[in-house]
Amino acid sequence: MRRLPVYFLLDTSGSMYGEPIQALNNALSGMVSTLRMDAQALDSLWISIITFDREVKEIAPLTELVSFQLPEITCPQSGPTHTGKCLEVVYQKVNSEVRKGSDTQKGDWKPLLFLFTDGKPSDIQLYREMIPKIKSIDFGAIVGCAAGHLADDSLLKELTDTVVHLDSCDSTTLKTFFKWVSDTIENGNKSQGTGESVALPAPPSEVIVVI
Repeated sequence: MRRLPVYFLLDTSGSMYGEPIQALNNALSGMVSTLRMDAQALDSLWISIITFDREVKEIAPLTELVSFQLPEITCPQSGPTHTGKCLEVVYQKVNSEVRKGSDTQKGDWKPLLFLFTDGKPSDIQLYREMIPKIKSIDFGAIVGCAAGHLADDSLLKELTDTVVHLDSCDSTTLKTFFKWVSDTIENGNKSQGTGESVALPAPPSEVIVVI
């Protein structure tokens, strides 16, 4: 079975402490429930969750949706945002986990990458060093999400042309965003086999696309 690997990189630095991290947990839970109602996603979708603050942790290794268990995401009360280190980790993971096609077997579908942050990288030099490496991977889509007024759209634009901005990290806004993410993943499933990049659905009003 060909898989659709989806990688979530989630900012868990100190600014997410309290209500924002609770809202993020609830929104992710809703997204997984929505995806489980899609028969095609149940057949092919695999999910990985990697968090980053002062440490980078793979809190959910690449797992098929059928048996995926969403762990509770926590964050420290303070600390830096090591986005560059997180990109380094996901670069290694994708290269080792996503199956390449060969003469004897078909490889996985193009993986999808979602990066969610409410700030900007503390390790800006490593972040910029990793951008060309991430771009060298043939992702079906890379979506950057900047949440709140402290998030830096311009730095995400260096990584991907697809950047969205949320005004806040409250529960309603995050639920709306992750519902849009589930629609995007379902579009990724539908575009399998076309060789095209994933067509992104129209975002809801709470999700502002950064041009």
